[in-house]
Amino acid sequence: MSFTRTALVTGASRGLGAVIARRLAADGWAVAVNYVSGAERAERVVDEIRAAGGVASGYAADVTDEDAVTELVARVGAELGPVLAVVANATGPQPEAFVEQLTWPAYLDQLRFFVKSPTLLTQAALPAMKRHRFGRVVLIGSDMVDRAKPGSSAYAAAKAAEAELVKIWARELGPHGVTVNLVAPGWIPVERHVGADTAAYLAEVPLGRMGTPDDVAALVGYLASDAAGFVTAQRISVNGGHTIG
Repeated sequence: MSFTRTALVTGASRGLGAVIARRLAADGWAVAVNYVSGAERAERVVDEIRAAGGVASGYAADVTDEDAVTELVARVGAELGPVLAVVANATGPQPEAFVEQLTWPAYLDQLRFFVKSPTLLTQAALPAMKRHRFGRVVLIGSDMVDRAKPGSSAYAAAKAAEAELVKIWARELGPHGVTVNLVAPGWIPVERHVGADTAAYLAEVPLGRMGTPDDVAALVGYLASDAAGFVTAQRISVNGGHTIG
């Protein structure tokens, strides 16, 4: 292609998003590092990508807000090139709530991140994807959908809804050369998990180790690549076999 391929990674100032951003940059994508807070962390990710010879810029935006997403995608397109890959990784607080404490706003809080935001991002990027007849939409889901963990109703319901979007969008967008897939990590320890007790979880992982952000980023990199051009509508777990049926 004669134009720059740009990937927009949301929630990329730290954790999985930061590692995914670095991986896509190493694979040759120009990367828009999105964040809503933590500007210094985001700029550090950008600096690391540039130091390694990649192309990246940071963009502050609330990706659950329609106007903010429209402005974000337009700005990225003007500064880095058309957004041809969307990696919807941004998330918010996930408080535990058992059925007695559940409220409708609790569900809506999760749906904002896992249904509304991916929808807004995909809609904003679609004109360029259709124009170039190439696009990659990768949603970062969760294996929590398969775990039936008490207290996770709102989160798991939103993640299950997110997974269903993938199937429908894959049918709708396939004729335009756009693939849509979901990566469902298990518990992948990142900065906020420092000091957490992983023993009980690890005992249930057949591969005998905790996953790493690089494990997730490797799959995202593949799904964004030309090699995955015939892979769409898939939900792929990255959890060492933790949720084997």
